[in-house]
Amino acid sequence: MGFDVREIVALIGAHTIGRCHKDRSGYDGPWTYTPTRFSNQFFKLLLQKEWVKRNWEGPEQFQPKNDPELMMLPADLALLEEPFRQYVELYAADKDAFFNDFAQAFNKLIELGVVRKASRL
Repeated sequence: MGFDVREIVALIGAHTIGRCHKDRSGYDGPWTYTPTRFSNQFFKLLLQKEWVKRNWEGPEQFQPKNDPELMMLPADLALLEEPFRQYVELYAADKDAFFNDFAQAFNKLIELGVVRKASRL
């Protein structure tokens, strides 16, 4: 699809809003404490919490040790590995960098496959 590592991490940062619903995806719970506010909290929590497997009947997901309110998916935890981690750390520390990179990557995503005539940009 043509996305580089930085763009992939920025796009997955959309997990800062919303939550999973068991009846739709099989997963359950929010990624952040403020799932209706766009922020860099997803990246901060990913780095700050100790994530352990949730013991439940659903698909594999993770929760912070001693804090069952939040969850992360296996794909989210993969961001803690290289080559992704450097951008997780950047976005956790710099909200503006995340917002700017997300905006550019999201624009690229929604324009993916769109062919325009040069005269109709």
